[in-house]
Amino acid sequence: MSWHMKNVVVGATQNWAKNVILWNLASDKNQEPHTDRGGCYNCLGAVTISGNSVERNVSYYIIGHISTFVKPIAKRIASTKSLTNVNTAFLNLSGEQVIIIQNTSASQRRFRIKSGEKEMVIPLLAGSVATVVINK
Repeated sequence: MSWHMKNVVVGATQNWAKNVILWNLASDKNQEPHTDRGGCYNCLGAVTISGNSVERNVSYYIIGHISTFVKPIAKRIASTKSLTNVNTAFLNLSGEQVIIIQNTSASQRRFRIKSGEKEMVIPLLAGSVATVVINK
């Protein structure tokens, strides 16, 4: 999950991508279907379907988590880049600010969030991800 958060979700939006696209919503136990030109042969869908069995994969949980906090038509807002605490921030139409933070280091780190008059320090365990919602 760490790689997906850092590179797909946080990394893409930190660099002002307007959306995040995951490889496939559903695949079978052979990680198919693929396009005629190949595609990603080791990328799982959000779910893997095998007969009557459904296995939830990393993308499923990432999509579920992010969509819980970052609402449709949210706008990406600026946030400070860091090497060990990668982050991205959004503004929902309701006025809520949503900050997704990932500690990519091997030790606990502190992440300082400042928004207007509000300021807080969030401790993050090594490899952890946190989502902070600041109400207007």
